[in-house]
Amino acid sequence: MRFDKVGLGKLSLNGLIFLLVIFSTSFDGNLPILSNTSKVFAQTIDARKNQADQLLEQGIDQFQTGNLKAALLSYEKALQIYRQIKDRTGEAQALGNLGNAYYILGDYRKAIDFHQQSLVIFRQIGDRAGEGRSLGNLGVAYNALGEYQKAIEFHQQRLKIAKELGDRPGIASALSNLGSVYFSLGEYQKAIEFHQQRLAISKELGDRSGVGKALLNLGNVYYYQGEFPKAIDFYQQALTIFPQIGDRRGEGLVLGNLGAVYSSLGEYQKAIKLYQQSLAIATEIGDRAQQATRLNNLGNAYSDLGEPQKTVEFLQQALKVFQQIGDRPGEGNVLGSLGNAYYSQGDYKQAIDFHQQSLAIFKKIGDRSGEGGALGGLGNIYNSLGEYQKAIEFHQQRLQISKQIGERTGESAALTNLGNAYGSLKDYQKAIESYQQALALDNKIGNRSGIGKALGNLGTVYDALGDYQKAIDFYQQRLKIAKEIGERSGEASVLTNLGNVYDALGEPKKAIDFQQQALGIFKQIGDRFGEGAALNNLGSTFRKSGNLSAAERVLKQGIEVWKSQRGKLADRNDLKISIFEQQTRTYEILQRVLIAQNKTDAALEVSENGRARAFVDLLISRLQPNSNASTEININQIKQIAKSQNAILVQYSIITDEFKIAGKEQSKESELYIWVIKPTGEITFRKADLKPLWQKENTTLKDIVTITRESIGVRGTAFRGIDVSYNPDAPKAVNRLKRLHELLIAPIADLLPKNPNARVTFIPQASLFLVPFPALQDKDGKYLIEKHTILTSPSIQVLDLTRKQKQRIGNKPIQGNNMLIVGNPTMPAVSPKIGEVPQQLSALPGAELEANAIAKLFKTQSLIGNQATETEVTKRLFQAQFIHFATHGLFDDIQGLNSSIALASGNKNNEKSDGLLTAGEILDLKLNAELVVLSACDTGRGKISGDGVIGLSRSLISAGVPSVLVSLWAVPDAPTAELMTEFYQNLQKSPDKAQALRQAMLKTMKQHPNPSAWAAFTLIGEAE
Repeated sequence: MRFDKVGLGKLSLNGLIFLLVIFSTSFDGNLPILSNTSKVFAQTIDARKNQADQLLEQGIDQFQTGNLKAALLSYEKALQIYRQIKDRTGEAQALGNLGNAYYILGDYRKAIDFHQQSLVIFRQIGDRAGEGRSLGNLGVAYNALGEYQKAIEFHQQRLKIAKELGDRPGIASALSNLGSVYFSLGEYQKAIEFHQQRLAISKELGDRSGVGKALLNLGNVYYYQGEFPKAIDFYQQALTIFPQIGDRRGEGLVLGNLGAVYSSLGEYQKAIKLYQQSLAIATEIGDRAQQATRLNNLGNAYSDLGEPQKTVEFLQQALKVFQQIGDRPGEGNVLGSLGNAYYSQGDYKQAIDFHQQSLAIFKKIGDRSGEGGALGGLGNIYNSLGEYQKAIEFHQQRLQISKQIGERTGESAALTNLGNAYGSLKDYQKAIESYQQALALDNKIGNRSGIGKALGNLGTVYDALGDYQKAIDFYQQRLKIAKEIGERSGEASVLTNLGNVYDALGEPKKAIDFQQQALGIFKQIGDRFGEGAALNNLGSTFRKSGNLSAAERVLKQGIEVWKSQRGKLADRNDLKISIFEQQTRTYEILQRVLIAQNKTDAALEVSENGRARAFVDLLISRLQPNSNASTEININQIKQIAKSQNAILVQYSIITDEFKIAGKEQSKESELYIWVIKPTGEITFRKADLKPLWQKENTTLKDIVTITRESIGVRGTAFRGIDVSYNPDAPKAVNRLKRLHELLIAPIADLLPKNPNARVTFIPQASLFLVPFPALQDKDGKYLIEKHTILTSPSIQVLDLTRKQKQRIGNKPIQGNNMLIVGNPTMPAVSPKIGEVPQQLSALPGAELEANAIAKLFKTQSLIGNQATETEVTKRLFQAQFIHFATHGLFDDIQGLNSSIALASGNKNNEKSDGLLTAGEILDLKLNAELVVLSACDTGRGKISGDGVIGLSRSLISAGVPSVLVSLWAVPDAPTAELMTEFYQNLQKSPDKAQALRQAMLKTMKQHPNPSAWAAFTLIGEAE
């Protein structure tokens, strides 16, 4: 279930038009008869006036093709000449056209200034028609500023003058612009009345262009009311007129707006086709502003289709055009679209940056409506970041602006998003109040699409509250409206939610019926993500109803859909990660279905192929660039990997289920699947029941992992040198380590090797990536590292690929001339959170001692302090065989690729030398190192996803490193230095890295019994 989010951008994102009154530049005044002595002077005036008129015409041509900067220059030159020859009419016309150009550029205040000057002149010379046009243009500018009452006053004055003059075209123009203001206010009925009056006048006049524009504006109003069939009807009528009269621009506008309707209906392919037709026309006639708008529309449509690569490409093209033509409102809009695109991809840092840029532009040009949209976008991002109070502040600011300018659509959007934020806080009463206020507003303005979304969101709240009957009532109302307005994507979404409710109520027949209806619609409209989600839900319901064969068939179809979506992303690894994150549930349910049928080997294949897919794709593409081989592996390949590793592989899979707790449906960990694969090829399946954890102990496996870490004094932090206290005799501390051992190790203890030198490689999942495996204690208090040599990996297939990386690099003895050792760089300044003031990281004298001790051991030099700049270190990375970092590590569990290693800053103005070597930067490198040791805090942490831990270790392996040693928490300075020195001494004697680490841990344990001092490090990848 999802809440509908609204208000992420301005209305103009869909290519809506606000008609400008463009002055005519024809001159119809007769010059008086002059005496012979004045003829030469008169001829000079005639020539100058002719020059000015030509410049004005030239400016209009440039304006209409979107070459605004050139138009401004032409208008300014014309204005200068008119003033020189004292042609007041020409001067007023030039001022008005300058106002129009600055309006399009988004400089509304400057536009108003020029129109005011034009108005003064027209009044002085008694040109009532010109006065009316100036008043109309002032109304248009104030409408853009969100000063709607002022806009209405100017348009009413314009209307009065036109009526006095009997100027029917002027009356039509004023009515149209009044309709546009009431449209901005969300007073749709009034807007329709004005546009209908304009339509009638244009028909009487035989003004086919005016008729087309009135039909287009009526289509816009019905579109925003959610009356999609009516909108399509008006657009289709307009589309019959514009081609007949040769108005290519009008034709392009209608095609683009039709695209917006079909996009809202969920018919994205049809929308894209229309946008492309509109784009072709804009390109043909040289209308760069429309060209940019359509590129923006195409970007948004591909975002809806779940094709992020195309989304960003089109939006970046749109941004470039808007910037080239100096269209500030367009630039602000497309920056907002880019913010939304990166938000949907989970790249919150970039999303915030784009929305802030958009906000700055709208504030500068005084566009209050645009400002509100940008604030709403920021609010939604902070809601997803879990910063709910901040989200609420942004949405309240947006609400306040919308109330001030009387923009009821913005007010409704802000209330909806406030409801979402309160829902995230589980403050359901406030969420309900906000949604009900939004619903009341949408009812008042006749916004049927908004009404439907508000009803759907209310259903989602009552669903979360476990009040399923109320939820069903609201969903059914939402469904009725979606069907009436032809909103196919909304219809499919609410059918999905109804299916989920009936599934929770234990009525599988009804659930399956709704899910199949949803699936049919998603297929019809080409929504592959919706299709995948519907197949997932259908498979889950079949499983619960005991129809395992149907569940298996449907879930496999779902996985094929997910694979097809990932395949479209080519080399966009970052996007594959975020997409795969949404798809892991299907793999999990299929495992359950297969286990229920005793197909344990098949379930292992699904478990393996349902993790680290983007990681595996990336590694294969780098190791075998021209390979077309399948990236998925089968059971025989899994056995072969265990044999080649000469290790026992232990793969965990956490299974969650829905349970009714206090009348509410809640997702809880239910079982732990464990496969043990021996080098001999023998595979054993075991499982552990996790339900007693929350049924009897009021806890979860995830909670136990966290508590276990806390019980030994572990804290996750960006800073090193923490002070922890530990009492080895404290029962709480010991029991926590023992409890986790009972859950993870005891079920398979009899399958693990008796020889402590034999390797065991753990393949964790989710919260298990944070488990300190070496510190787990059996019932006799013996640590796991005392009994086994331990490694970890994000997947079995990754082990196969790191082995191939090692074969590529070859074997070289560890020695000083092939090492890069970095310790205690001059620390950079870092923002604790996005948007906060950077603070310099503290120095690490212990890390410096560690680096120097290791360098001395191998008779080489370490990079310390100012020497360890990001530029210098990056340069040396490519030549080093063994790399050691003793510095601060910073992990980012929201955007994992921002996890970083602290180094000395180089050029502060150069982002690539800011002193933070990020996981994202490492990902783009091609390294030849055999081993990288990150002797810093939390270097094994990052964003835990279905693709594993997105952070430094993953990026280093992707860059070509087969063995990476990282930490799972903020490590204490002195014991870490001792452990690392011991590790390298062991490595000098034997190339077995896993054994070297084990012996170093055992020795450090004697001096520092607290596991926080020795158990933080884990070796990922190859042992030798």
